[in-house]
Amino acid sequence: MYLSGKQLAMSFAAALLAAIAVFNAFGQKNAQGPGTCTDCVPNEVIFQLAVPADLPAVSTQYGLNPTPLGQVGTPATYRMAVDLTKTSQTAEQIVAAMASDARIAKPEVNRKLSAVERQGLAWSLGRSWAIGRSWAIGSSSKSFSKQWFPEKIRLPQAHQISKGAGVTVAVLDTGIDLNHPAFAGRLVPGFDFVDNDSDPSEVGSYYTNPVYGHGTHVAGIIALTAPEAKIMPIRVLDQDGVGDLWRVTAAIIWAAQNGAEIANISFGYPNNPNLLEDIIDACDDGMTIDGKTFGELGENRIMVVSAAGNGGNSSPVYPSGNRIDPQIGVGSSNKFDKLSTFSTMSTDGSGNDRFIRLVAPGEGIVSAIPGGRYATWSGTSMAAPVAAGVAALVKSHEPLLTPPQMVNRLDDTGVTWACFLNSRGYSIDTSRLDALCALNNTACGSNPSACQTSP
Repeated sequence: MYLSGKQLAMSFAAALLAAIAVFNAFGQKNAQGPGTCTDCVPNEVIFQLAVPADLPAVSTQYGLNPTPLGQVGTPATYRMAVDLTKTSQTAEQIVAAMASDARIAKPEVNRKLSAVERQGLAWSLGRSWAIGRSWAIGSSSKSFSKQWFPEKIRLPQAHQISKGAGVTVAVLDTGIDLNHPAFAGRLVPGFDFVDNDSDPSEVGSYYTNPVYGHGTHVAGIIALTAPEAKIMPIRVLDQDGVGDLWRVTAAIIWAAQNGAEIANISFGYPNNPNLLEDIIDACDDGMTIDGKTFGELGENRIMVVSAAGNGGNSSPVYPSGNRIDPQIGVGSSNKFDKLSTFSTMSTDGSGNDRFIRLVAPGEGIVSAIPGGRYATWSGTSMAAPVAAGVAALVKSHEPLLTPPQMVNRLDDTGVTWACFLNSRGYSIDTSRLDALCALNNTACGSNPSACQTSP
């Protein structure tokens, strides 16, 4: 059993607020002066250089500290600090100026990313504990083991074939309650990228920190879905739910290097961060579609499962908004086998237009929360770990499957939803996860009533 000073310091109250999953700075920190960017790390820029020898001249021209805060990949992507003694420009202004510089590719700010359950976001409906989803309602170990979704996706039958033995699922989130009974004998060593130590416990308290409990809840769903898989807790969020693009890149690499075959990430942003797209794109073969390589991944390969977003519309939330071979974006379904009203869902189209290829139960899901307790939560953050758990069952049963093959397996064997969604006025083409069909690699038919209004 893990014994965590952080865990012992947690305080508990009678209700939880909404959760958020975000990524904070990784590695060195620069002095942060005034800036206008409210959703990025102040005074940091990220860009790619084809010729490393150009870095000193680029640093001088744009008023950057010449020593990188970090670099990754080939051609190298650099994380650089703005030197406030040399320029009055903000990081956003520098990135805009870099866009026309032929030496530089993919310039961007060090973007903050947010979990799709966070309240107060214009692009997310949010799912609050304060609107009847309290841990006091239907929340116990019995409710956890006897809830509605396992039967819906035929999980008991699937467990007769595989329970996920030999597979490790990384949970990139707020950390977890390492001593929760749901995780007894289930954990492998993780890492805390916030405090840069080996204790990825959740930090915070109910009421005070809206993010508190999110990572534990997500990990508990994986523990239930794949009862013999191992869980790798990776804390990429501080107690205020703040983080950044560079940190999640580092965390994905760390998870792959340390043996995770599947990574669950329930976060997003309404615009597409270049570096995040690149690292996920490389998770199947170490290379992006445009030829950038990530030697840091070595021969390690990892499937990424990402939450679709809670916008209740077709507007993409990234990274799930990118249809990338080793990643599957997951929307939320309810107990009536309909699309959850809050779930983001892509419109029917061809190729990359259909970016949400899978839905899974994500409404009224009971799982673990800190302090050995259980709670009910709704959101696509709850649907993603159901899919990640089923992916673990499949990987355990067929160890030679590659990340793109696992993505296609979940998509191709689900219950087809291809219909006109009257409530939103557009057609959808997705599939609802079925664990037994995924393991048997058989078609699961269709649900022609999926687009009808829920009871």
